[in-house]
Amino acid sequence: MMDKSQNKKFFDFAEHDNITVGVLSDTHSHINSSVLNHLGECDIILHAGDIGSIEVIRQLQEISKDVVSVCGNNDNSEQWHSSEHQDLAHIPQIAEVALPGGTIAITHGDEHFSDYGIWHEALRTNFPHAKAIVYGHSHRLVCDQDVDPWVLNPGPAGETRIQRHGVSCLRIATNKQEWKVSEFRV
Repeated sequence: MMDKSQNKKFFDFAEHDNITVGVLSDTHSHINSSVLNHLGECDIILHAGDIGSIEVIRQLQEISKDVVSVCGNNDNSEQWHSSEHQDLAHIPQIAEVALPGGTIAITHGDEHFSDYGIWHEALRTNFPHAKAIVYGHSHRLVCDQDVDPWVLNPGPAGETRIQRHGVSCLRIATNKQEWKVSEFRV
């Protein structure tokens, strides 16, 4: 098994003012059209894994030139088309994005999966310097903002495992003074 800490990328947008960040996960090769429309005015888009295909990233790049994604447990050479393996090799396991007012750490989160209290504690332990931690995997929208760092899961933005909670994503309005998270459900 790969040491995920060795496969990390950093992105720096901290010098900008007022950045709107779109956050999605678990597309599994398909993005719901309502999610695409909701993310339409975002400056940066973050994908927390289980992308499914490079076509998903390309769709997001039509909305924003700045797309940051991480691999999920289903983003592997067995599940991606062989013509996309080179693209897959460039997607990290973990990403950190510096924004005005703080940093977002992004991981798919499958390695921390357990009950939510223990899971969030493990994420906070691994990324104590972040203002927010974004993860996917559970296909359940979660905005745990009671303790720093915040732990956020945008829920599924595709068509897989949506029956119970539906399709969803997040937007985060960031500036140097405050961040505001808003939920979107289809």
